[in-house]
Amino acid sequence: MTNIAAASIVLPGVGGPGAPSRSLQACAACPTAEPAPSASAGHPRYAEAIASKPATEGTPHKPAKTTREMLRWSRWWTSTLVSLRITRDARLRFTPGHYARLGIADDTGSPIFRPLSIASAPGDPCLEFLCTLIPGGEFSARLAEIRVGDSLEVERASFGFLTIDALSPGNDLWLLTTGSGLAPCMSMLRDPGVWNAFDRIVLVHSVRHAEELAYAAELRRLAQEPPDAARRASLRYLPVVTRDPGASALSQRIPALLDDGRLCLAAGATLDPEHSRVLVCGNPAMTRELRGLLGSRGFRTPRRGVPGQAAFEKYW
Repeated sequence: MTNIAAASIVLPGVGGPGAPSRSLQACAACPTAEPAPSASAGHPRYAEAIASKPATEGTPHKPAKTTREMLRWSRWWTSTLVSLRITRDARLRFTPGHYARLGIADDTGSPIFRPLSIASAPGDPCLEFLCTLIPGGEFSARLAEIRVGDSLEVERASFGFLTIDALSPGNDLWLLTTGSGLAPCMSMLRDPGVWNAFDRIVLVHSVRHAEELAYAAELRRLAQEPPDAARRASLRYLPVVTRDPGASALSQRIPALLDDGRLCLAAGATLDPEHSRVLVCGNPAMTRELRGLLGSRGFRTPRRGVPGQAAFEKYW
């Protein structure tokens, strides 16, 4: 199965109906502010681990594969880029970088599911997703119509390999993303456990237009003020806008910036397999090019349970 991060979702037409007029919808029952989060489990340098899953209560019959949840908050960054926050079953556990399958029902009650990377922290009482809508399919049509208070379904299990568990210990963590591939990185940056596993984090987020820089204000704030429980790493946030001249200091595609040295110069850090660990999430062309570039520099991918120095995931 193809790994999907913050999946690009298919939409007939362009954007959600009335999207600009509903750029932010919220319900007080699910706060947008994050509670004291817990760290993710598995990495040898994590300060703490997620609490074990509680015992299931109720009847002994096989539990349902999904839970019924509710949309509590939405933010339309553009007419085709939206963040969703939904209620979360207390038994759902995930590691930053995992994805969950989200289902939206039609008028007959039949849901269509799509895998979406989780953007919220493991300790958040809600689940958050970042979704790109593109022309052509039923799931996006339903997503474009959803409103705060509407019901959705979420499968109980989470999946994924784009986690720092896949990496051997290192000093620097580089997060190289395009578009809605930012979502798993947001989950990581909202988790103090990731900050405490590295000395320095570099996030590069490339988009075509400046309005697509989702979470930019939060990322700038994190670069200045890390999460309360993050005691170790610093964050360097590098937005890249390729089609709006002057919108960002860097304007070329990530592979070109890495190849000619401008990316490392802007980050103030070197990118080498001895000290650096890399997670790449974005469009297939970018991930393919970076796999070749990093491989030529000696970066190894995880294999059969053996951690590597770089991991890749494409989101369509």
